[in-house]
Amino acid sequence: MAISISGSGGITYPDGSTANTGGNITLTGAFTLPSGNTAQRPSAANGMIRWSTSNNVIEIYNGSGWVGVGGYGVDYLVVGGGGGGVSGANGGGGGAGGFLTGTNLALSPGTGYTITIGAGGAASAAGNLSSFSSFSSALGGGRGGDVNTNNAGSGASGGGGGRTSTVATPGGAGTSGQGNNGGSGLVADPFPSGGGGGAGAVGVNGSGTQSGAGGAGLTSSYSGSSVYYAGGGGGSGAANGNLAGAGGLGGGGAGGVSSSGTAGTTNTGGGGGSGALGGSAGGSGIIIIRYLGSQRATGGAVTSSGGYTIHTFTSSGTFTA
Repeated sequence: MAISISGSGGITYPDGSTANTGGNITLTGAFTLPSGNTAQRPSAANGMIRWSTSNNVIEIYNGSGWVGVGGYGVDYLVVGGGGGGVSGANGGGGGAGGFLTGTNLALSPGTGYTITIGAGGAASAAGNLSSFSSFSSALGGGRGGDVNTNNAGSGASGGGGGRTSTVATPGGAGTSGQGNNGGSGLVADPFPSGGGGGAGAVGVNGSGTQSGAGGAGLTSSYSGSSVYYAGGGGGSGAANGNLAGAGGLGGGGAGGVSSSGTAGTTNTGGGGGSGALGGSAGGSGIIIIRYLGSQRATGGAVTSSGGYTIHTFTSSGTFTA
């Protein structure tokens, strides 16, 4: 390796050794670059170079962000599978799948990155994790609580609370940065249940004769238009006058009174609604990856909008940068 340096000042290395050969340095070994994870990036200036332990690439600062050498940066949305609603009167709605975004992630051209799309949970089951390689993992939503002894499940967003014969159950716990808690049930006739938590809001508590609605999700424009994802499922109603809760904005399924709950919408991560005659599944997750300019990568359904190339994964696969 040869490096030409103007002037005659030479270089002092971190170990204290120096080189001053008229401005020319010849080495047969290698330089060790500064390294660290994404959170340890310094205050950047054009031309800075380092080894990223998060992305396992050499990255440089190009004036607008850190990108892999010879590579490029991508933005991404990862949404986990929603939790399922439960069967029976006064059951809590399913919690939404996790909602995570990132910007300007440095990738290496020609490298394949595994995409896993989490399935929505079946009735009374938790949703499943979605992941973009090792970079980002969105948890599945928690199951709704029912009228027996099954408490609402925790997850990216928690499921809504139901009740036992005498005790209302609290909503399941959400995960900070991915979602919110589910709403709680109420021990007072007609025993309204709680709605599942959403990525943008907690599930609504049961109150009076109204079971709770699912918490609202969050929006992303990475698909090329503004879309809500990860809404919570609504709590179920009952024939004794308890009204079912609405599904949360972002694919959450509505609860049912004399019917089954509505399933969470596919590829939104919405929680499933609970119903007096049957629970319903949560919606499956989704991953969207975009970057500026014409297509450079493969994988998923490829579209373009606003100067971005967009790769949308509705099922598991590989994104090759």
